[in-house]
Amino acid sequence: MSRHARPARRLGSLPYLRSVAGQAFVLQLLLILVLVTAAVVAVVADARAHSTLDAHRRSLAVAETFAHSPGMARAMSGEKPTSALESHAEAARKRSGVDSVVVFNTRGIRLTHPETPLIGKRIIGPTGLVRDELRGKTISQAFRASQGLSVVSAVPVTKADGTFLGGVSVGVKIQSVHRTVDRRLPMLIGSGAGALVLATGGAALLNRRVRRQTHGLGTAQMTRMYEHHDAVLHSVREGVLVLTADRRLLLVNDEARKLLRLAPDAEGRHVGTLGLEPHLTELLTSERHVTDEVHPCGERLLSVNMRSTGRAGAPAGSVVTLRDTTALRVLSDRAVETSERLKLLSDAGVRISSTLELTGTAEKLVDVAVPRFADIAAVELLDPVLRGEEPEPPYEPLAPHRTAVGGTPAEAPLFRVGERVVYTPSTPQSRAVRTGAAVLLQADPTSAGEWPAGEARRLLDHGVHSLITVPLRFRGVTLGLATFWRARHRAPFDETDLAIAGELAVRTAVCVDNARRYTREHTMVTALQRTLLPGGLPDQDAVEAAARYLPSPGGTGGSWFDVIPLPGARVALVVGKVAGQGLHTAATMGRLRTAVQNFSARDVPPDELLSHMDELVTRLDLEHDADAHGTRITGTGCLYAIHDSVSGHCTVARAGDPGLVLAHPDGTVDIPAVPVSPPLGLGGERFEAVGLSLPAASRLVLYTNGLLEGHDRTTDTGLDLVRRALAAEPDLDPDETCRSLFQTVLPPRPSDDVALLVARTRLLGPENVAEWDVPFDPAAVAPLRAACARRLRAWGLEDAVCTTKLIISELITNALRYGAPPLHIRLLRDRRLVCEVSDGSSTAPHMRRAATTDEGGRGLFLVAQYAQRWGTRYTPYGKVIWAETPLDGR
Repeated sequence: MSRHARPARRLGSLPYLRSVAGQAFVLQLLLILVLVTAAVVAVVADARAHSTLDAHRRSLAVAETFAHSPGMARAMSGEKPTSALESHAEAARKRSGVDSVVVFNTRGIRLTHPETPLIGKRIIGPTGLVRDELRGKTISQAFRASQGLSVVSAVPVTKADGTFLGGVSVGVKIQSVHRTVDRRLPMLIGSGAGALVLATGGAALLNRRVRRQTHGLGTAQMTRMYEHHDAVLHSVREGVLVLTADRRLLLVNDEARKLLRLAPDAEGRHVGTLGLEPHLTELLTSERHVTDEVHPCGERLLSVNMRSTGRAGAPAGSVVTLRDTTALRVLSDRAVETSERLKLLSDAGVRISSTLELTGTAEKLVDVAVPRFADIAAVELLDPVLRGEEPEPPYEPLAPHRTAVGGTPAEAPLFRVGERVVYTPSTPQSRAVRTGAAVLLQADPTSAGEWPAGEARRLLDHGVHSLITVPLRFRGVTLGLATFWRARHRAPFDETDLAIAGELAVRTAVCVDNARRYTREHTMVTALQRTLLPGGLPDQDAVEAAARYLPSPGGTGGSWFDVIPLPGARVALVVGKVAGQGLHTAATMGRLRTAVQNFSARDVPPDELLSHMDELVTRLDLEHDADAHGTRITGTGCLYAIHDSVSGHCTVARAGDPGLVLAHPDGTVDIPAVPVSPPLGLGGERFEAVGLSLPAASRLVLYTNGLLEGHDRTTDTGLDLVRRALAAEPDLDPDETCRSLFQTVLPPRPSDDVALLVARTRLLGPENVAEWDVPFDPAAVAPLRAACARRLRAWGLEDAVCTTKLIISELITNALRYGAPPLHIRLLRDRRLVCEVSDGSSTAPHMRRAATTDEGGRGLFLVAQYAQRWGTRYTPYGKVIWAETPLDGR
């Protein structure tokens, strides 16, 4: 016993903790510490919770008392409610011990506040809380207010008839509520420390008694003392021999006796008399140190280790260990085979999941399986899967498409990719689909009837002797089949291979289903985007336009373009970009494109339109903030340009990244200095517009940055390519320009989707424009009407004279009655006849239906009846009322 106890006394500087008593003492000490700490924390937490609850009650009681106090409604209805209430609110705050008493009106304006500078400002807080306060609801809630984390209660103030006048909001700081609890902490901690000291002393006394009874021994020493001997002799599955210095057998365990086939009386005998193999006898009688030296013993292979037992000059004996390694060779072969299979499955998991394309997923399985698992492999998918749909049972007649094939010679393939295979109910493929389990089949002439028609003979001729077919199932749905064949130079498939094929099928089915879902979602998003982008460009005469859109490599993006005809022989050109990819981005793009069209209908300048769009994006983002899964769209870019074909003037404004390049008819290329305003949704800065004077046949190139930027290209490099491409071919029309830019500028691997819009300007000839300045006198209407009629006849528009004279008469009369000088009229002969009357007033005209007894009020009503379209646009100097009538049925 003393021999085993010595090492424990040499272990570290705290041998006491190695003993059973020491470990029990440490455990008791930790348990006491945890219990005392938990008790103190629980008391503090409970006190804080009650204090917070008391703060809710106190703030609500003060709010209700002050709100219902006599004269409250009268004071809030008076002319100077702040003067009448401020002193009373402060007195109530100090008497009740709360941190704030705030009275506010129905608009949320503070009438009283402990901090005087905040009086007259709106109350702040969470949107829902402020909305409830202004609706006259009684609330009590904790949130972070201007005074810090507080409990705030609000009570409405109403008149006797129930009219809501405002409310009283009372706040109590959580910090001040907890100060009372914090003052008690020293007493609680002191009590806990005293309890800990008393409990520790009792545990120490108990530990001292236990230590005396166990003599300071540790658990490992006691176990070794009482069980070591029996374990070595009877339980260790390794042979142990202990030899004396004169090579006599001192000790032998059961395993060594069995391995060496020793007699029952072997102990005490010399090694040479034990009847062992000569090489074993020679080894045991030597004094060599041996490590894992293999020696045959009968039909066994023994691994031998031998070391000396000599200590401190004592006679040197030896200890020998023996291990049977006969099964190691078999296990080694199996381990290699298992390792190969695990590596196969590991590689399959990595490679099959590396793509989200159906054909690619099937091909990855074939690449993994051939030739490591099979000589030939084929993956066949059902028709609905290829369309991105989920197949529904029954699956018969089974007729999948071969999506991927591998292993057959290219010059004489057994199977062809893309062909449809019809399986009869007797084939293993049909059985696998019916049962949902893998099927193993040996291919021989007697089982040829179980193979698909026409394949049995070809397979047998190529030496195929076995196959495994396994359904690709995920969530109980069959997506297709995977079939593996082996030929004559390899061992046939067995039951172990069934498990491997099943694992491959499971991993493939998951990836096929992911690819199917991706295909479906990508198809849906692409279809949505196609419907949201313009199907074609509208007919108009202001510009000749062409556009291109290229989706992003990773999915559907948010770029768009638009050509929007405007009255007065003008057109709006738009290119925009919503950051991101996917369904949400495509849907947002559609919403913003529609918004641009709606704002364009109001005929506002480009900078004003971008301001409206900025407000819209901000509002949409606020809606998404209320949704935990919402995606923000702040950062959207948009370039908006209006070209006037009468004056040749183009006004441009932009937000964010979309760019503009101008190619002049003489071949020179410029990048107009359009101020770059922040992307939509950021706010805080006004948008600036610039005016450009464009001769006829100028080309405007509007683009998103996907045209310029790539994985290895900067924006500046892309712009240089655009300049060279436009300058090299100045005579290309817009469609040819789009094709040229895509061929010469587009990066090999674009980083984003691309929207490109090219417009070649046109100018309306002076012969198609007629203008008159009109005296601000009703007597001028008749001569002007006659002058317009003469111009229409000169244009050969005899059929439009009557209608146009009526429209002109009504518009000028309306301007004389409700407008202001100067008065001007303009006729434009384009695709339609446009009549414009401008005046110096910005008052908007309103069409109304006059009563039968009214003498007037029918002017704009008649204009709306006879004109195809009419409307109003505002200028820096007034407004323009315009009306369009078709010409020659166009």
